[in-house]
Amino acid sequence: MRTFLIGGLLAMAVGCGGPMEQEEEESNLASQESPLPNCTNLPTSVTRYYHASMTKVIGERGCSCGTYINWGTTSIYHNTRNNC
Repeated sequence: MRTFLIGGLLAMAVGCGGPMEQEEEESNLASQESPLPNCTNLPTSVTRYYHASMTKVIGERGCSCGTYINWGTTSIYHNTRNNC
């Protein structure tokens, strides 16, 4: 009974006072992006696999011969390797 009464009072308090106005923010995704890492001296990448047998590659993250690689999905099954 107490929770019903409190819930009703809360609903009344929220319902009174007219519609709430939301602030409009212009979203600028370009300013929210992080810069790419410098891969000049980092030849290491992490290859992600679908299952423990590590036969089906599902993604890769890291640096490969000076280029940043980021594709696919992540997984707990991975292998770190030097590319160059």
